[in-house]
Amino acid sequence: MIQTRVVTDQPWEVPADVLAVPIVGAPSFTGPLDELDRRTDGELRALAAFGELGSKRYEATLAAAGDLPVSRILVVAAGPAESLDRETVVRLGATIERRLGGRSVRRLAIWLGDLPAHLEASGSNGAGSVGAALVAELLARGVVEGSYEPQAIYRDSVDDAPPAIDELTIVAPGADKAALNRAMERGRIFAEGANVARTLSNRASNDLDPIGLADEARAIAERNDLWIDVIEPDRARELGMGMFLAVGRGSDNPPRMIVMRSGGEGEKDARGRHLAIIGKGVCFDSGGISLKNPDRMEEMKMDKTGAATVIAAIETVARLAPGTPLLAVAPAVENMPGPHSTRPGDVVRALNGKVVEVNNTDAEGRLILGDAMTYAERLGATHLVDVATLTGAVARALGELVTGMFGTPQDWVGEVDSAAARAGERLWQIPLVEEYMNEMDSWYADFLNSSPVGEGSLVKSGLFLRQFAAVPWVHLDIGGTGYFRKSKPYAPRGSNGVTHATLVELALAGARPS
Repeated sequence: MIQTRVVTDQPWEVPADVLAVPIVGAPSFTGPLDELDRRTDGELRALAAFGELGSKRYEATLAAAGDLPVSRILVVAAGPAESLDRETVVRLGATIERRLGGRSVRRLAIWLGDLPAHLEASGSNGAGSVGAALVAELLARGVVEGSYEPQAIYRDSVDDAPPAIDELTIVAPGADKAALNRAMERGRIFAEGANVARTLSNRASNDLDPIGLADEARAIAERNDLWIDVIEPDRARELGMGMFLAVGRGSDNPPRMIVMRSGGEGEKDARGRHLAIIGKGVCFDSGGISLKNPDRMEEMKMDKTGAATVIAAIETVARLAPGTPLLAVAPAVENMPGPHSTRPGDVVRALNGKVVEVNNTDAEGRLILGDAMTYAERLGATHLVDVATLTGAVARALGELVTGMFGTPQDWVGEVDSAAARAGERLWQIPLVEEYMNEMDSWYADFLNSSPVGEGSLVKSGLFLRQFAAVPWVHLDIGGTGYFRKSKPYAPRGSNGVTHATLVELALAGARPS
């Protein structure tokens, strides 16, 4: 575990293996940066003159340290001041950590510099020491997230892995040391939770099936004093979870409905909510009888990312604010072809009594989420947020950096969007166009699970889920953002923990003062 600390000395006075220096905009050698350059015998100015210190965001350059009490200086570009935001600061921390991959670094110091002033000017934080504390939190979160290496899940050693930092020091002259220490600890816990979600998501399907995911959830519940209930197929059948059971019929690995709770049964939080976070847990998605194209099918081990996210999020909330009322529901299944698989044309009855014709078995996530949402309401949930790698359409519309959001009513959508802003994550609301529901009409049932008309399929996925929400509800489609296909300066390939921080911020908004 990384140990975090704050020092209020000047950056040239702090001993470490590496001193990271974030620069907003083009480097301007005045004030402390000028003094750092002088103590490196002009190394920083020389690199800037050579064109090595660019202003393109996340570019990072190692420099000789001269007379400084460190082995190297790492200069990292924060990009233009006007677009600096919380997401950028988190990714700066991660970039610093990942740029040091393969190096022997145990003590890392990061100078805050003028990041707090620029973040304040951008409207992303409060003023003064609050701004410094926020930057310290976001940088600490980024460094810990940047230390994550998915290759280490199954390999004994990884070439050029991010260094195992023993001590992370934030250098903040004149700041409130106690406030920054608290903030760094908060950032570290956020990041550790995101990394738990990433590992659960990245694990191979032969290593983590629905039973295995339930076992992992049970272990998390036990170490955080959370209530847990795992519903097996016979009980799900008695309850009437027809959609949930329809998806898992083709696999030899039986489904599990995982339910975790913090706080008392039906207990309301400080904002009068019994919040439920619900995550799609398809441990492998072949498409079922509506078989997927084999191209990139191996990625479908990460179709459980939503479930991984809510399981990790309730643990993070429990660590930061124990006892905060919160439900996490993770329907876990495998969607496989087989002699007992649901077939196109089959008709199933949902837990809320609605009848659905399954015309596409590869539109399975909405089926398991619908029953999970209904069950959460039966357990007393007053507000719902579901997270799912639900559609490819959201990736085509918004790419890999913006999560699609549906919801109703608008004030609840606004609360979730505000939580995402605090978390440094980007959401974009997509309209629920009621007329499109007509294109999901069925001869035999209340509606189809997938429209035969391809246009507007993203909107129709949200409309389907809305049929199973009787309370304020938001759907976050991470089909584009849930994992990276290529590495970034701030992240490796694979699951990235997206929306974990949003869910935690949303839940903590209802935490009572300790």
